[in-house]
Parts: sequence; structure tokens; C-alpha cells
Amino acid sequence: MTELNGSPAGPEALRALALTNYGHFTTLTAEDGAVRGLDLHLARLARDCRVLFDAPLDLGRVRAWARRAVPATGRCTVRITVFDPSLHLGTIGADADPGVLVTSRPAPAAVPEPLRVRSAVYLRDLPEVKGVGLFGVLRLRRRARRSGFDDVLFTDGYATVLEGGTWNVGVVRDGRVVWPAGPALAGTARELLRRAGAGTDARVTLPQLAACEAVFATNAAVGVVPVTRVDDLEFPADHPVVTALAERYASLPAERL
Repeated sequence: MTELNGSPAGPEALRALALTNYGHFTTLTAEDGAVRGLDLHLARLARDCRVLFDAPLDLGRVRAWARRAVPATGRCTVRITVFDPSLHLGTIGADADPGVLVTSRPAPAAVPEPLRVRSAVYLRDLPEVKGVGLFGVLRLRRRARRSGFDDVLFTDGYATVLEGGTWNVGVVRDGRVVWPAGPALAGTARELLRRAGAGTDARVTLPQLAACEAVFATNAAVGVVPVTRVDDLEFPADHPVVTALAERYASLPAERL
């Protein structure tokens, strides 16, 4: 399904995404018509719309359009992208009238494999916004995969651990969950776990990972996934704290879309 403002999206409407690529999005997983952290997804869309377009977003309409993409039973992944088809390089300073593009696809049923990641110095442009411009992320992910890793872990110039390519990172230190502090997107899975009382924030550096017991990734599409390798460091795939955290996330209630 691909709809813009509740109607089929034609090529002209999508041209701005291909050529200008200015906008923001959120990706949610629906199970039997319900979504974990739906309020966080909607709040993100409204907040990012004001940041990028200086415009409000009708969340009631967004919710209704997204509902059309979700089957009553089963799992699917829905991406909600907000952009203005009339904005291009020459009109980028004009008042915006953002549209809402809704796309959906079946969600993978298999449990994701643990991740092996390679670190890279990279700070996303406006990291608190989930922007559609993914060139830097995809370039580094491609380099990581072609070097035998699954994904990339971003750090700043002082080796501070920040976030993964499309996921938040957490560590287990002294038996406790720690969320690395620094400029990063506040993912809905991480925020739900923090809301449930899991973990504290603290600066974590690459050298400090050697003293950590486990590393994991969080993402709305997959929940909690162990990270078994960071550069040359190895970590267990079945650490009990990470396993319990994954079970905790899976038990969190979902809201009907």
C-alpha cells in the first residue's frame, strides 16, 4: 500500500521525495491492529513536523490514514512519511503544506539474529529528528556490511558511543542496563523501556565497552536484539539481563491504531 493523504500516491507526488528528499518519518510495527508506543510515534511526527516545516500536523487524520494500511490480524510494518510535494530546491523557503505518505509491508516473523557492528565516527544532521535523508547512514552501513559486519555503531570524535544506524544502543554494566548518553534519536522502543523503569543514562565510550557484560540494540521493528560484536570485542548472545529486557518489551501493552 502506498497512499498520500488517504489516496493512491502517483509518481508526480513522490517526485519531491526522490529529488529533494526533505521530510521526516516514523516506522511502526502493528500486531493484530495494535501498536506499542503509538503515542510516542504520533508525538514524534507532530514534533518533527514543527521543526522541519513550521506547521502543525493533524494526528487524527494521520491515525486514520495509517489505520487503512493495517490488517485486523497479523503483523505488518507501516512507515508514515511527512513531506511537502511542492517543496524543491528553489522553493524550500516557502510556507509548507506537509502531506502524509503511508506505506506498508509484511513484518518479518522470524526472530532477528544478533548483530555484529563496526564503529564509525558520525553525527547525524539534527539527530533528534527522524529525517528521510539517510545518505550518511546507508554509506556507513554499506561499508560495514562489505567488511563482514551487520551494521554500524556511531561515535563522536571523543569515542563516545551514540547510536546505531537505525537503532538505539544499550549496555549492561555491573548487572544494570545503561543507555549511552549523547546526541541521538530517541527511539520508541528505548523510550518505552525507560518509561517502564529500565536503565539509566550515562556516558559510555568505546574503550569502556571492554568492561561491559553485554551490548544490545533496540528498535520498534525488532524490540531488543543482542549485539555480539563491536569491532574486535565479543559479547554474549544470551546474557540474562538482555533476555529479560527483551521479554519485558514483548510484554508491554499495545494500543489500537
